[in-house]
Amino acid sequence: MKTVAQLLKLKSQQHHEVHTIGPGQMVLEALKLMAEKNVGALPVVEGGQVVGIVSERDYARKMVLKGRSSVGTPVSAIMSAPVITVDPHQNVEFCMNMMTNSHLRHLPVVENGELLGLLSIGDLVKEAIAEQANLILQLEQYIRGE
Repeated sequence: MKTVAQLLKLKSQQHHEVHTIGPGQMVLEALKLMAEKNVGALPVVEGGQVVGIVSERDYARKMVLKGRSSVGTPVSAIMSAPVITVDPHQNVEFCMNMMTNSHLRHLPVVENGELLGLLSIGDLVKEAIAEQANLILQLEQYIRGE
């Protein structure tokens, strides 16, 4: 099974860059950035440290349903914190279990306090499917004696 570090290297350059936002920025800015970059979540970074994560789900549940204004509400008011992170040495299976058990869709990758990347559940599912397809191919070749 691949490690998180290997998976981050495989991500295309477009999806490798991690877009972040500060806790004092307004929710509207976060929404604009998510729409512009076509991402579903942004790590919230303050002083170089990941202090939370804000997602479309946070917006729907903590803003829209409560009738709040995205113009005057800071990201810190709706972000999920403390944020669950993973280090680059963990494997895909560990991350999938963590995300499933904690009901997460996005998982920041942090090493020594530095944000290295952001994995989505889609990234992990894609890799798991690829690994299973490779295993099936190997088993078929073994059965055929190749």
